This record gives sequence, structure tokens and C-alpha cells, in this order.
Amino acid sequence: MKTIFSILKLTAVTLILLAVIYPLAIYGIAQIAPNQGKGETISVNGKVVGYQKIGQKFDKSNYFWGRPSAVDYNAAGSAGSNKGPSNAEYLALVQKRIDTLLLVHPYLKKSDIPADMVTASGSGLDPNVSPQGALIQVKRIAKERKLAEAKVKALVESKINSAVVGPETVNVLELNVALDQLK
Repeated sequence: MKTIFSILKLTAVTLILLAVIYPLAIYGIAQIAPNQGKGETISVNGKVVGYQKIGQKFDKSNYFWGRPSAVDYNAAGSAGSNKGPSNAEYLALVQKRIDTLLLVHPYLKKSDIPADMVTASGSGLDPNVSPQGALIQVKRIAKERKLAEAKVKALVESKINSAVVGPETVNVLELNVALDQLK
């Protein structure tokens, strides 16, 4: 009987700690975060067009493309592919992505393509590409939108985010929103 009472006490304490105290603590921390933990949205004309920290699918030729997603940009199922560089299926998928980029960007060589344009991130929801990943698309975008390449390149360069730690990045959604405003 003493053992059962100890187990019930432990269960009650754990339940209160993990089902009440912990969620309230996380909720409290979220209230001091940007946008009260609801995510950092990007709006155009008062309408939310996406989240700054979650990748979105752009596949039209007049937009910059983001990093491929292993979960088809489904934020409810964030995950990587868990396939390594020795997996034949994975290698075929990467080669298909390379072939697609070379087909749509005939001015590129395979060696010009940065890895982030053909490999998915660990979360499958990376909202950023490398500056090189954006710059290789400038010629295509300029042609599709009938804009000067220098103007589109300057836009990309203005959207490069430098990090204190880590590589420079370009947020694809922010870049495409700015691209739509470019005349």
C-alpha cells in the first residue's frame, strides 16, 4: 500500500509539473518574444503572405526559388529526409534537382550550383538560401520580368542578411515580396 501511495504522489507531482507549470512557463516566455510567440509574419497591403522563419514553395519562373523541402513545405510535419549521401534514391533526387536547375538556367554549369539549392535542410522548412543561391537566379528572373539584371542583382544584394555567427543568407519570401514591388 505504501508503494502505491508513493507512485500516486509521484504521478500527481509529475502531472502538475509537466501538464501545468511547464506549459505556463513556456507561454509566459512566449509573451515577451517578438509577436508574442505567434510567429513573425510578412504582410503586403495588410494581408499576411507568409512567415519570415518558415520556408514556402515558390516554383513559378518569375520568382526566386527557395531551398528544396523534404516535407513539401508542410510546417505541421517539419523533418529532414534522413537519407545520406550513399543512398541511391537520395542521389537520384539531388541529380534531378540539379538537372532541373540546369534546364531552367542554361547559362549555369553544374559547379555553379550551391549545395543549398539542391539539398533540403534538416527541418525541411529553411526560409533562406545562400546569396549564391539567389544570385544564380538573377538572369532568369530579370528575363521573365523584363527587368535589368543589374537591378535584380542589386535587390538580391540589398536583402543579404549577415549573421554574427554562421553564413550570410537571403530570406526568399522577403526577396520575392520586394521583387513584386520592383518596377
